[in-house]
Amino acid sequence: QVQLVAAGGGLVQAGGSLRLSCAASGRTFTRFAIGWFRQAPGKEREFVATISWNGGSTNYAGSVKGRFTISRDNAQNTMYLQMNSLKPEDTAVYYCAARLGSISGSSYLDDYDSWGRGTQVTVSS
Repeated sequence: QVQLVAAGGGLVQAGGSLRLSCAASGRTFTRFAIGWFRQAPGKEREFVATISWNGGSTNYAGSVKGRFTISRDNAQNTMYLQMNSLKPEDTAVYYCAARLGSISGSSYLDDYDSWGRGTQVTVSS
């Protein structure tokens, strides 16, 4: 298993930016893909973005493409989600996740083995 700690959430006005981070420990960071998911009140957890083990491949949900950027710093065992042009509909708890069995990213929630506790992002209109 790997332990994940997400941080960086907060309250921001529409059009603003936030950068989430997720620090990993417990396993060699370069040997697995990682992703971000989010869950709004009353809704199911949904895919946001994913990145391969070396950062060479990324994938985004259509609702965030062009506004969010996922990245990772393997030397620091940390991944990031830069969120720009935020909208009220981006309000959710954001979770980072590790796909321990693969170096390739995935948009499927069930492909991920370890999850962080989540960080709240609230976008006001």
